[in-house]
Amino acid sequence: MSMEGAGSANQPLLSRASRPDEDEESGACHNGGSVAAIVPSSSSSSSTSSSCSSGNSVVLFSSLVAVCGSYVFGNAVGYSSPAETGIMDDLGLSLAEYSVFGSTLTIGAMVGAVPSGRVADLLGRRGAMWLSELFCITGWLSILFAKGAWWLDAGRLLMGCGIGLLSYVVPVYVAEIAPKNVRGVYTSLNQLMIGLGKAFMFLIGSLVSWRVLALIGTLPCLLQLLGLFFIPESPRWLAKVGREKEFEAALQRLRGKNANISQEASDIKDYMEHLRRMSEDGITELLQAKYAYPLIVGVGLMIIQQCGGLNGFVFYTSVIFEAAGFSTTIGTVIAAVVQILSTTLGVLLIDKSGRRPLLLVSAAGGCLGCVFTGLSFFLQDLHSGAELVSSLVLVGVLVFLGSFELGMGGIPWIIMSEIFPINVKGSAGSFVNLVSWVGSWFVSYTFSYLFEWSSAGTFFIYAGICAVGVIFIAKLVPETKGRTLEEIHASITDKNDNNLS
Repeated sequence: MSMEGAGSANQPLLSRASRPDEDEESGACHNGGSVAAIVPSSSSSSSTSSSCSSGNSVVLFSSLVAVCGSYVFGNAVGYSSPAETGIMDDLGLSLAEYSVFGSTLTIGAMVGAVPSGRVADLLGRRGAMWLSELFCITGWLSILFAKGAWWLDAGRLLMGCGIGLLSYVVPVYVAEIAPKNVRGVYTSLNQLMIGLGKAFMFLIGSLVSWRVLALIGTLPCLLQLLGLFFIPESPRWLAKVGREKEFEAALQRLRGKNANISQEASDIKDYMEHLRRMSEDGITELLQAKYAYPLIVGVGLMIIQQCGGLNGFVFYTSVIFEAAGFSTTIGTVIAAVVQILSTTLGVLLIDKSGRRPLLLVSAAGGCLGCVFTGLSFFLQDLHSGAELVSSLVLVGVLVFLGSFELGMGGIPWIIMSEIFPINVKGSAGSFVNLVSWVGSWFVSYTFSYLFEWSSAGTFFIYAGICAVGVIFIAKLVPETKGRTLEEIHASITDKNDNNLS
């Protein structure tokens, strides 16, 4: 199919999806682009209200079950720091052996990221979450019963495979089930739960042994496995694989028993039919020019997120505070609180302010935080007052973490789940997910060497990357707030057509 044909085929979908929402005036329920039937009687009004409430509760419950996986993610990332002393003492590990244990999680995540999109396409979104939690539970149990470094590393590797898969499928599932007017709120719960999972491990880890902490880590995995029995599969995935009756049943359940889903169902089916006339998912298909724009946006945001210094600040918070002469205990606790508050604020603002404004503020704030942190170590090299240096590094770390968690921490995953058409979402999601984890490993691995080379220079490099990120977001990243996934994909196709013509 020619690019002109693709653009024109998408036009009816775009015009239907972007027409004014008449239900805003009449008080009917939003159903992600569809409008409940309006009959001017009290019984109909009550029925519509009831169906809206029912639909919203199912979407909320399904999203909460899905983001249990994000909480598992946070637990896995947050485990190694509080468990370090206990594991090294009990099992007699050297610092080098424990470093291998810590880094194995990222290696496993890269392994899990490679097939993540394909697995989610073959097994469905629920099936992929099931598989990932089996990996995580097996990993936690391996750590729980470990007698030496080999079992610890194997468990950490399995957990990494699990969270590599979860990091893709959770935001995709939530984006595919949520109505357009609240999709940002629900998908941003992903980042909030990751933060809560990390904070919980840090706090509880100081009170219990590392084996008990590993046992506690299995609980949210089991909770999600149980919850998956009670939530619907993604309607868009069901439509993609041709399970039409199940597609309509799942969409009806998500929007409410009495909601009129005919328009939304028709838009989704029309779009799926359009995609079926195109070539199948695969890396060759993904490299076509028509997918260049969303691929550049998805990959670019992940590179900026990771190479802007996020893991340097998160994984080495204590090292940064200690080098600047600030209390590591006080500093890490304050940093954890700021991250949770900032992520919560982002959840509340994302469907009001939009994705782009939050990303711009976040990247600019991250740049400012890096400059403050770099300046503190620059002043330290000049032997300026120790009190000024420690105060400035605290401000820099908090500004960076608070800014990044507001937008850059989670919104790139939201954008990734929204901008790729479902026919290439598997291969595109796998590739973007892999880029993110490779970037995560690269920054984690190189931070110590850069910090030893130049404490100030390290953060000025990160500041430069964040500044480039501001320009990238302003020039290329689309706003996806308040639009159905089909409308987003149609507008991206039109943008590609205009660029190629």
